[in-house]
Amino acid sequence: MSGKEPLLSPKNLRLLTDPLARNNPVTVLVLGICSALAVTVKLEPSIVMAISVIIVTAFSNLVISLMRNYIPPRIRIIVQLVVIAAMVIIVDQVLKAYAYNVSKQLSVFVGLIITNCIIMGRLEAFALGNKPWPAFLDGVGNGAGYGFILIVVAFFRELLGSGTLLGYPVLEKIGLYKTGYVNNGMMILPPMALITLGIIIWVQRSRNKDLIES
Repeated sequence: MSGKEPLLSPKNLRLLTDPLARNNPVTVLVLGICSALAVTVKLEPSIVMAISVIIVTAFSNLVISLMRNYIPPRIRIIVQLVVIAAMVIIVDQVLKAYAYNVSKQLSVFVGLIITNCIIMGRLEAFALGNKPWPAFLDGVGNGAGYGFILIVVAFFRELLGSGTLLGYPVLEKIGLYKTGYVNNGMMILPPMALITLGIIIWVQRSRNKDLIES
């Protein structure tokens, strides 16, 4: 009988699931706030941004974990930045080739994934000290946790601010405008992204009282 740990053991599964809730990098650790506020006016670019961050975080974690025994400690930050930058360039070029309109909407924010503190934090805190498979799962989990918050914020901002979801006129189709409802223009303003995120943090911490003390 092999003593190897299963690929999706309970420990490894927690690397995927914990960042979605109790250890969410945005709502609990308050990381990646800037990009979370900047790209959530519409749902489509938020979904694309979420997928981009998952890919960059997962594969950056994987590469750094594979290289961890060969990286001199004094230049580890430089190496990490080079790896992240390479991943971001690949993602950016793929978006420009296959999703050009969304790429234009995201503008400079794809490039700014390089400075996303969630990615650097996971490389430092996890990838440098763990094997490739757990590091990859950790990257997927934290990227997904970040992306989940992005999508939730964008869902409410687009729905209440524009009356649409992915460009589809939801509120018009269900006849809400006939009752006198008017789109809330404040929802598409940057401050409302912060307020929406604040509400999500409040709800999470209300349900998990121990997070208030952490």
